[in-house]
Amino acid sequence: MTTREHIASIPLTADDPTAEASIGGLVRDATSHVSTLVRAEVELAKGEITAEIKKGLKGSVFFIVALTVLCFSLFFLFMTLGFALAEWFDMGYSAGFGLVFALMLLTAVLFAFLGYRKVRKLRAPEKSIAAARDTVAALTQRDSQSRGDDN
Repeated sequence: MTTREHIASIPLTADDPTAEASIGGLVRDATSHVSTLVRAEVELAKGEITAEIKKGLKGSVFFIVALTVLCFSLFFLFMTLGFALAEWFDMGYSAGFGLVFALMLLTAVLFAFLGYRKVRKLRAPEKSIAAARDTVAALTQRDSQSRGDDN
């Protein structure tokens, strides 16, 4: 193995500028360079995306803490609402809390129904699937032609 095979970059100068290269050698080198370029671009994108995801996760921790505190605070809001309903409508505390429970249950059912309607409308990404199938078909056809197969 030469040192050139260990470096994942496109060479800026020819290996031997005085040598005459065959068409096959030029195609092989071009294919190798394009492959190396694509791999380098994928690694760059992966590194950038990973860094952004880490920053997003660190920021989302604060939102999670805020939502947790809000959820625990809602308990006191519902308690207050239950006591207030019992006082305003001159009924027992159990009736006030029962009414609060019924309102919460109705709200949960409503949002579950709305969520179900939205999820039911989801479809597979047909265009992306078709494009991927076309790419695979083109590459397999090109590969079989380059081998000399008649498939």
